[in-house]
Amino acid sequence: MDEVEQIDNIIKNAKNWRGKKLASLRNVIKNADPKLVEQIKWKKPSKPEGVPVWSDNGILCVADILKNAVRLTFPKGAQIKDPQKLFNTRLDSKSVRAVDFFEDVDINEEGLKAIIIEAARINSQSQQNK
Repeated sequence: MDEVEQIDNIIKNAKNWRGKKLASLRNVIKNADPKLVEQIKWKKPSKPEGVPVWSDNGILCVADILKNAVRLTFPKGAQIKDPQKLFNTRLDSKSVRAVDFFEDVDINEEGLKAIIIEAARINSQSQQNK
């Protein structure tokens, strides 16, 4: 089973609003950056299915299904401009930022797309500076 199918399974196995929310977030992410790669990382006994990750010259964001939210974590989030104020957690971190998406809250697709594009730009600059 390839990594795209593994992410499909994670979405399907969530079975409730969180699976639907992750599927919607995935669509926005994929549409924002056609060069990105979907991956599964960090398989371990406590999470045998692993964690969905989207990369373009490095990790853009990581998805976690939480009890009351679906979280997208951006490893370089502190460097990302967020004019629409989507980041709502991990705000005290020196590097990481995250967005928790809740059941009855619509996804700000334009804001999320802008964050993905900015994350890809930052990753690309980091690669060029190596």
